[in-house]
Amino acid sequence: MNDILMIGIDAIAIAMMAFGLYFRRHRRRDLLVAFVGVNVGVLAVSLVLASATASIGVGLGLFGVLSIIRLRSTEISQREVAYYFASLAIGLVAGLGGSSLPVAIGLIALVIVAMAIVDHPRLLAGNRQQMVRLDRAVVDEVELVAELERLTGGRVRQATVVELDLVDDSTLVDVRWSPAPRARQAVAA
Repeated sequence: MNDILMIGIDAIAIAMMAFGLYFRRHRRRDLLVAFVGVNVGVLAVSLVLASATASIGVGLGLFGVLSIIRLRSTEISQREVAYYFASLAIGLVAGLGGSSLPVAIGLIALVIVAMAIVDHPRLLAGNRQQMVRLDRAVVDEVELVAELERLTGGRVRQATVVELDLVDDSTLVDVRWSPAPRARQAVAA
């Protein structure tokens, strides 16, 4: 496979995913830089490994090292982890060149299309998740759900107490909820 062509395809693909999908939807500039940086780095390493006499085991070992690095600077969501892995996958497919050009282009397109679909704001728009800190300790589950429904204006599907502080009189709750039908229609418009 022509390396220059695959570098161009990779650049177009990561631009579509990072700028066209992620940044337009989530507006985190710091992660935009990270996704592009990871992609270009993996592409460069993959191109070198593909042209070197090193075994595929070295490449897989390198990928293993990349996957165990814990991103400690800021907390990132599972959605952002998915974008990291998509960036890695695009760089690996473009860099290793083990497939024919149409297969490589198809795989890269598949990654981008999958991310576009599963991260679309309208997909599962009726389901929300957020962390809520109440300024009082709530031990009773029925009372907790009633308070969360009052605050969210929706129907609580699941509430998991993450922290109950009886000294400081607060409750931290991971709440999964569905907005009221009127609120859902406003988001979809």
